[in-house]
Amino acid sequence: MIAELGHFSLAIAFAFSLLLAIVPIWGAYKGHGGQMSLARPLTYGMFVFTLISYIALTWGFLVADFSIAYVASNSSSALPWYYRITAVWSSHEGSFLLWMLVQAGWAAALAVYSTRLPLTFAARVLAVMGMIGVGFYLFMLLTSNPFDRLIPFIPVDGRDMNPLLQDPGMIIHPPLLYFGYVGLSVAFAFAIAALLGGRLDSAWARWSRPWTLAAWIFLTLGIMVGSWWAYYELGWGGWWFWDPVENASFMPWLVATALIHSLAVTEKRGTFKSWTVLLAISGFSLSLLGTFLVRSGVLVSVHAFAADPTRGMFLLAFLAIVICSSLLLYAIRASKVVSHTRYELFSREVLLLGNNLFLVTATMVVLLGTLLPLIHQQLGLGSISIGEPFFNSVFVYITIPFAILLGIGPLVRWRRQGFKELITPLATALMSAVILASLLPKIIADEVHGMAVLGLLLALWIVASTVQELRQRVAKRENKPEALVKLGRSHWGMVLGHLGFAVAIIGIALVQNYEVERTVRMSPGDTFAESGYEFRFTELGERQGPNFVSEVATFEITRNGRLIDTVDSEKRFYTIQRQVMTQTALQVNPFRDLYIAMGEELNDGSWAVRIHIKPFVRWIWMGGVIMALGGLLSASDKRYRLKKKSVGASAQGASA
Repeated sequence: MIAELGHFSLAIAFAFSLLLAIVPIWGAYKGHGGQMSLARPLTYGMFVFTLISYIALTWGFLVADFSIAYVASNSSSALPWYYRITAVWSSHEGSFLLWMLVQAGWAAALAVYSTRLPLTFAARVLAVMGMIGVGFYLFMLLTSNPFDRLIPFIPVDGRDMNPLLQDPGMIIHPPLLYFGYVGLSVAFAFAIAALLGGRLDSAWARWSRPWTLAAWIFLTLGIMVGSWWAYYELGWGGWWFWDPVENASFMPWLVATALIHSLAVTEKRGTFKSWTVLLAISGFSLSLLGTFLVRSGVLVSVHAFAADPTRGMFLLAFLAIVICSSLLLYAIRASKVVSHTRYELFSREVLLLGNNLFLVTATMVVLLGTLLPLIHQQLGLGSISIGEPFFNSVFVYITIPFAILLGIGPLVRWRRQGFKELITPLATALMSAVILASLLPKIIADEVHGMAVLGLLLALWIVASTVQELRQRVAKRENKPEALVKLGRSHWGMVLGHLGFAVAIIGIALVQNYEVERTVRMSPGDTFAESGYEFRFTELGERQGPNFVSEVATFEITRNGRLIDTVDSEKRFYTIQRQVMTQTALQVNPFRDLYIAMGEELNDGSWAVRIHIKPFVRWIWMGGVIMALGGLLSASDKRYRLKKKSVGASAQGASA
């Protein structure tokens, strides 16, 4: 009965989304206040029934209802209860139901917090969210129903959850990523609503920016957690590997980063309007493209969901409809948008536009590297591989000018800036960065790598120029330190965002150039020394888990004769899925990771053991957290708290 309730609720949610897509926008066209006022209750209805459907599926997992095909395929009676909850989104149908819950949740939040927006504009925004929902609900009901029954052939037990996903990372990573992915639909809805209204002004950018920042925060954290999860779960020690599915989340993040900067220009200077709308459309389109790549079956990846061609064709058609209709509306409306604000070549506007172009270029590189092998194969030209060497080398050339502009931008005024005024702060920042970048590798390592120096130089340049910008702020207030306290949250958000990026660059540069990796043969009692550390394989034991058995290798790590820690690395055998997984041993501090992964047992009873010493690797993820905190500060800026007076003047234009 619970499965039928979930399926029925999903159908009702689809009905609400269909009404939401039609009634409010028709009311906006006719100027009918009653029809426009229905947008919010219809949105709430869509969310409530999607939530009921999701709870029904979750309940099916908790009570081990193996009459539901999806539950039987992704759970078992031996699976711990907390993994039964995460198993809901461990495969295609359930993960898409989570996607729809997040989509409906964003729409409901928008309905709650848009009460002070002009009624016409709010009705259009929510109607666009309803249109997106129509496509997704149809996809679920027609091709991806998570409530299909196995009656009368009900299995005694399920096939268990994929062992790779039985990890705390599974609890955190997909929801964060979906909140980011789907959150870009809100920016898309604002852009389409503004185009439909025929007016792209600073008010629209101000309304849209906190929602875009919220989506960007979730996407940043989702990518960061995904990198961390792959780092310790897969057992090979990499923190990023340019997997096509990873690229599918990275591309929207790059465009969203460009979008939040472009929205700032549109909000403050009333320019770049058409470009900002195009970025909003592109960001959501790339989210849909990522959905197609992951769920269509065209990619072979540890992250991809197995799917049939019907699903792929449906998603491809939906992607084509969204992109073509959006670009058509953009072509019709955007040409009428004229920016009257003037600015000179050396101004903050131009520098922000330059950074936007580098971000878009990076997106195109990732898109090309991801799709070209697929296109090449589909054309019958054979298989080609575009991997880490290509992406790493190209991104170095993109990151250099991007970081240079990122350091200069905050020091430059809007409209125009005399370059002579910046010579001293820029020279001071550059000299500081050069000196520190030259000295630090000699302090932390025995040798100097050119790429490490370059990475440190770029990161320290960003840090030093940010410090110079804050010093200028204090100087303008007669050198009173309290001037920093009076800076808005949005400004401090920018500072943290840039510093977080610099911290991530430091981590990448140092771990890429100074990582030590060794694969050694070890038996209990053996010791291996590397870089001042001694790793002693003390014992090999066994452990019985709820749905696995494992061989546990215990290692003592010492330095200069002093015990640092005792850690365990496991080889787990999952009895239902008949798969072997590696659980890595980690001993960490803020400046390095000691990473031990068990390989295969060798013929003589010894083991292949991979040992990594990874300096500053945690700075990569710490940089992501700092960037997300910066986004949170910016989104909470008081100027984004709508007041009736601030929207009243825009109501007439938005309803035009």
